[in-house]
Amino acid sequence: MADSRTDPRIFLLDPDERGVLPFERFHVSRRLARTVRQDGFEIRVNAAFRDVVDACAARALGREETWINQRIKDLYGELHDAGAAHSVEAWRDGELVGGLYGVALGAAFFGESMFSTARDASKVALVHLVARLIAGGFQLLDAQFITDHLRQFGAEQIDRASYHVRLADALAATADVHRLASTTTGGEALEIISAAQR
Repeated sequence: MADSRTDPRIFLLDPDERGVLPFERFHVSRRLARTVRQDGFEIRVNAAFRDVVDACAARALGREETWINQRIKDLYGELHDAGAAHSVEAWRDGELVGGLYGVALGAAFFGESMFSTARDASKVALVHLVARLIAGGFQLLDAQFITDHLRQFGAEQIDRASYHVRLADALAATADVHRLASTTTGGEALEIISAAQR
């Protein structure tokens, strides 16, 4: 990450505690589940990766600064071109209104950032991402730093040593972010998550 959008440097962090989103405890509220089932957003995968990164880095109400500088944008673009970075996008009436992006390595997915310009758009994208990761055999969803937004989904902090064990196991395994069809409905996504928690 960078200190700001104008900072040319990049810092690699290995914090004392790491945020993860355990699939077996991933929580979708009743209200959000209704929204997901309504399929009010068209969910696409990797259709506008660079636009998602740009939107995540853009100034927004309550967020004037970002850790995503131009160098980071370029590097994630290269990772996407190499097939390692992916976006899950929420579209409405042909407009990109929310989404997230991250990097897949082995059976680990590193969630980098998300944005939303329509209510619940990024949350719906996250639900679809989790279903996609479960279906693809992923073992770890690294959320990096815990926020109140992520806590509502069951995100938790684990210590560095525990994270490194989980990370090593996930990196040694294989998974496929494309195993799930891109036309998966909200109801299907919720069923995949529910089945993984039974």
